[in-house]
Amino acid sequence: MFLELKNTTFGYKNPLIQEVETGLQLGETCLLIGNNGVGKTTLIKSILNQIPVLDGEIRLQNKQIKDLSNKEIAEQVAVVFSKSQIPANYTLTDLIALGKYIHYPYYFELTDEDKVEVEEIIYSLNLSQYTNFPLQKLSDGNLQKAFIGRALAQNSPMIILDEPTTHLDEENKIIILKLLRKLAKTRNKLILFSSHDWRLSKEFADKIWLVNDGILDAGITEDILLKHDELLNPNIFHVNEGFVPPQIISPALHKEMLYSFLQKNASKNLSTLKFEFIDPFWLISGPDFQQKCGSFSEVADLIANIG
Repeated sequence: MFLELKNTTFGYKNPLIQEVETGLQLGETCLLIGNNGVGKTTLIKSILNQIPVLDGEIRLQNKQIKDLSNKEIAEQVAVVFSKSQIPANYTLTDLIALGKYIHYPYYFELTDEDKVEVEEIIYSLNLSQYTNFPLQKLSDGNLQKAFIGRALAQNSPMIILDEPTTHLDEENKIIILKLLRKLAKTRNKLILFSSHDWRLSKEFADKIWLVNDGILDAGITEDILLKHDELLNPNIFHVNEGFVPPQIISPALHKEMLYSFLQKNASKNLSTLKFEFIDPFWLISGPDFQQKCGSFSEVADLIANIG
């Protein structure tokens, strides 16, 4: 086991995540998920030995993290935080190349092989057109990708990313997550990343660490999702006091969209109606009628005419 958490409790003065017993192997990609404030960043910083654990221990390659120097940890673990300090007067290439200097004294120059690898990382992140751009002129998304590039250049066996896709659009999220998974499988790296975007991220994660109510539930992605129904079923929020919903028979996402639409557009009791989604239309049944609607506009017209 490359990373082991042995009866580990994370927090500051008070525990945030208690008695964690789990681990991860090289070649695995793990999604760390949980609401804001549950301790995800604290857990990450503890793995990096930036925050001491309250109890138990963390081991990297069977060595306690607290016994390793900062350089030894950096050689084993590269990290990307959601907010990073931007070095002054650096170009994109300078920042990514900085990941190489963990292996050299500061006065060394990169080898030709290092420079080629930096160029390959830039290309893989779809950043070639920004090679010599000052960091201050990059968009938030491209800047985030540049920091991810620096972590890749570090060539550590493990990469930790705290909300790596926060500033990215859907296309670039997929580029990053595909690249991380490819690294895990082809270069035998361990990838641990936190995200709120579990609907997308779950497709790329072998395992999930779910933090909830002070407990970390760890396991194969599909096992964790099936154990926690709240992750798969979207919340339906009731914000219209005059609205009483109908019976809705449909997939969860369609149900969420219909519920949202109806309560914004119908401040009335619809409990006598039944909505059934039969792709591509809604079959709407009442006490004395049945009608098909192919769009929400048609649904709105129907609801408006119901007393």
